[in-house]
Amino acid sequence: MSIQAETSWMRWFPPANWLADYRASGLGADAIAGVTLAAYAIPVSLAYAGLAGLPPQIGVYGYLLGGVGYALLGSSRQLAVGPTSAISLMIAGAVGILAGGDATRYGQIASLVAFSVAVLCLIAWLFKLSLLVRLISDSILVGFKAGAGLTIIMSQLPSLFGVAGGGHNFFDRVIKLAGQLGDTRPLVLGVGLTATVLLLLGEKRLPGKPIGLAVVALSILAATAFGLAELGLPVTGPIPTGLPTMSLPTFGLLEFDDLFPIAAGCLVLAYVEGVSAARSFAAKHGYPLDVRQEFLGLGAANLAVAFGHGYPVAGGLSQSAVNDAAGARTPLALVFCSATLALCLLFFTGLLTNLPKTVLAAIVFSAVYKLVDIAALARMWRISRIDFYAAIIAVVSVLFLGILQGVLLAAVASIFLLLLRASQPNIAFLGRQAGSGRYSDRARHNDVEPLTGIIAFRPETSLLYVNAETIFETVLAALRMSPDVRLVACDLSASPFIDLAGSRMLHDLHQELASRQITFCIVGAHAQLRDLLRADGLADKTDSGDWTRTLDSVLSNRKPEASI
Repeated sequence: MSIQAETSWMRWFPPANWLADYRASGLGADAIAGVTLAAYAIPVSLAYAGLAGLPPQIGVYGYLLGGVGYALLGSSRQLAVGPTSAISLMIAGAVGILAGGDATRYGQIASLVAFSVAVLCLIAWLFKLSLLVRLISDSILVGFKAGAGLTIIMSQLPSLFGVAGGGHNFFDRVIKLAGQLGDTRPLVLGVGLTATVLLLLGEKRLPGKPIGLAVVALSILAATAFGLAELGLPVTGPIPTGLPTMSLPTFGLLEFDDLFPIAAGCLVLAYVEGVSAARSFAAKHGYPLDVRQEFLGLGAANLAVAFGHGYPVAGGLSQSAVNDAAGARTPLALVFCSATLALCLLFFTGLLTNLPKTVLAAIVFSAVYKLVDIAALARMWRISRIDFYAAIIAVVSVLFLGILQGVLLAAVASIFLLLLRASQPNIAFLGRQAGSGRYSDRARHNDVEPLTGIIAFRPETSLLYVNAETIFETVLAALRMSPDVRLVACDLSASPFIDLAGSRMLHDLHQELASRQITFCIVGAHAQLRDLLRADGLADKTDSGDWTRTLDSVLSNRKPEASI
């Protein structure tokens, strides 16, 4: 085998790299981290499965199988993979409608979505689509998370109050809940609030500890000792014992146009959240993260879950933080976590029979309330209003339309935000810095000398179809303010790229200036720009020999009234 082939194979199979450097001293740290992660995963996975509308053991399957799948092909050494709140709510909203009230079909469709996510991950890996997924801006992501957090919290409040709830979106749920508050069951609310307070206090006073598992254990003991189920407190009931049965998902349940939007939405959510978390831990521990390889890791996790009849999983910041704080050094911690969960499924599910459902609602609330990042929104308001408005668009879209439609609209909004920013570039009109050959933006520097009879402008962006007209109109507006101009110089030193629309704009500008007997020249053009402009015939209209020269060298050797 050649060295190149061996390197390529090792890149596609990350364990070949970290196992080669593995030390026996790290085994204990990974084992402890795996058991700690399992202690965190049990209550959270039960809660998220309920949020997704699936039996509680399905959530445990997600951590058990997803962790093993990711450990085989993922490139992060601390990322923990399992069910997440946003994907759980997306499954509940999208699959619930398609299942038509059939619980068996519901589970089958959820597994089919996980399989479809795995297929899309493979396609995204083959075509190197990590860049496309990263088009979702940070501002959009902050807004989406806030909207998702509010939606998830509102979906859990009925369980906390012991009422039926209902509604199709956030505002509908608020109205339904408000109308049902008179039916609040004090026992359910008391247990739920107690669990919430304990979880929040534990998170603050004992960070990194399995507080969720402790609260679950206490609630089960209390419910059993005081017969709270007989008093009307809803509990999970019996959970099937044993490991998941591995088999192919049931195909043919949905048409492609029904299945694809759900799977694509889950993929976008899973990849963006997973890569964001994985990058932070890779930077902390000083190892490279292969963002393209993350498609394979995520795909392997979802493929394993699909064969185990689970629903889509992703890497999340909260569970990964638990894994990292517990000392995880490699993905072997995920294998230990899966082994621990397997033992629990085999021998300890009977202990969860009297687990109050309101405690699971409290666990979801304590896990997702931080998604509503008010500080980040306030910072956007202070620093960049356009980012703030983009975030608010994402918030509102999720609250009105739901998780699936919200994330897809957020992705579209990210693209439009990118185009909007590109369409409104800064165009610097230059003046000479006193006593030097340097030129600066007159709008930002009051001490620069104006250029008599000359307009020198510098587009501080690539010249593209989205901004070509803006640049053209801005230069003409400057001409109207300066009637004695005899020379216009376009400095392209800050323009890394140009398309045909940008080139056509320069043609039109040359033609307009020529009709006014004003000379036009181009300076500072980079190689790609020069190649395209020459191919498009602009060299025949301007002196292409001057394109590589600086603005000072051109202006120093020419008088404003000279013809170019």
